[in-house]
Amino acid sequence: MSQQRSILAKQGRGAGHALGLLAVLAVFVVLPESAWPAKIGDVAEETSLGQQAIRFFSFRDPSVRYAVIGSVLLGISCGLLGCFIVVRKMALVGDTLSHAVLPGVALGFLFSGVSASGLFDWSFDVDNITKNPTLIFCGAVVAGVAGTFLVNTLKRTTKIKEDSALGLTLASFFAVGICLLTMIQDLPTGNKSGIDKFMFGQAAAIGEDDIRLMTGITVLIVAVVFVFYKELLVTSFDAGFARAIALPSQWIHHGLMLLVAFAVVIALQAVGVVLVSAMLITPAAAAYLLTDRMHRMLLLAVGFGVASGVLGAFISFLKPNIPTGPCMVLGASAVFAVAFFGGPRHGVLTRWWRHMSRSKRVQRENTLKALFQVLEYREAEPEESVSLKELAERRRETIDEVSGQAKELKQHGLVTLHEEGNKILFTPNGWQLACTIVRNHRLWELYLTNAANIAADHVHDDAEQIEHVLGDDVVRELERMLDDTTRDPHGRAIPGFVDIHKPFAPTVPGPSGYGRSS
Repeated sequence: MSQQRSILAKQGRGAGHALGLLAVLAVFVVLPESAWPAKIGDVAEETSLGQQAIRFFSFRDPSVRYAVIGSVLLGISCGLLGCFIVVRKMALVGDTLSHAVLPGVALGFLFSGVSASGLFDWSFDVDNITKNPTLIFCGAVVAGVAGTFLVNTLKRTTKIKEDSALGLTLASFFAVGICLLTMIQDLPTGNKSGIDKFMFGQAAAIGEDDIRLMTGITVLIVAVVFVFYKELLVTSFDAGFARAIALPSQWIHHGLMLLVAFAVVIALQAVGVVLVSAMLITPAAAAYLLTDRMHRMLLLAVGFGVASGVLGAFISFLKPNIPTGPCMVLGASAVFAVAFFGGPRHGVLTRWWRHMSRSKRVQRENTLKALFQVLEYREAEPEESVSLKELAERRRETIDEVSGQAKELKQHGLVTLHEEGNKILFTPNGWQLACTIVRNHRLWELYLTNAANIAADHVHDDAEQIEHVLGDDVVRELERMLDDTTRDPHGRAIPGFVDIHKPFAPTVPGPSGYGRSS
């Protein structure tokens, strides 16, 4: 049954993603050329690159000021809410809402042309239709709420899973929005209204009224997150505990979805319907890779969102042929790539480096253990030398391989080499480390045979793994639990404190190969 559920879930996800892809592809087929985005750079004169950069950072152009302010507000709102979306594993919800609001945007624009007397006869003044941010916001919010309601209804009343319901809602609402936008483009003022820029984003089209609306929504989002931070945190990470302490989880969820709809609407102007979900998810995902604390994640996501927005606006200003929305998303994606590859804890390159460092450390410790065992077999003192041939036989490797290992041990100050690298001697530090590794190995073997009743011939492989990670506290606990720590299950001596810290002076190999005092 579980396998069938897994198969059905995969099929549902596949269907949802396919429908979403078809909806995006429909943009390129249905939208007229005039619906493609304009750029911030369109407001600037043709000047040199340096002059345009100075002009951007001077903020003397109102369009630039509004674009930067809007990008900052967008980064704050999307960064905060994106964190809760990511930890709740609701990334597709943001994508669905961003596409579901498109019909509301179009209807809000159309209703700006309804006269007071035309409310009942649906008469439109097509010659005087203008972009009204308030009506567009209200229409988009209504459409977003309707989309969320449809998703919940499909989940509750049918066998369709959530991802499939999200995909169906995304595709259907987006298709309606494209049709309405096409109708608007045919109106006398359609091409001049700027409503088409909601598709892909145009930060240069952000006006004073848009900034007021974005500021109000951003302040609301910040206030709600600050006041209800604990409730949002609990319901995001442990829904069962939230229900146990009688938190209204469903109402908190619906409130969060309403705030996401608000954030999506105010981000449409700068990023556009197609890419707004990326600004919700990407900065938060990058922050998620860099920290395990929610408050730090919120701060990082806000910082990444703001930086991506400003960077996108700047690049779009410098390069007139590049739209703002994709530049913002590319900036956020670049931040995510850095976090993905170079994150201090979860980065791919970081984990690879730690793995390589750990492998080299284990190899060094195994070589030191082999040196110890050679001296132990010969009943020799730690001051005496070991030949490469002896070490190779013990390690079951070639002389060239153990020669490279010996050189690496020398670089770390654990051994010294003599007779052109053919003789190896412990340094005091190398001897202490070798005794510690051997002691950890044999103590663990003794523990497994005495406490876990495992046969002595079955404990070696497990001890080979654990010997490199046992800490001092664990070793002391093992010594406390074991009665006799002088011999391992095979009868070999377990190095004690006196052996590990035994003072000695390394000897220089003599003609016999065993050594003489220097």
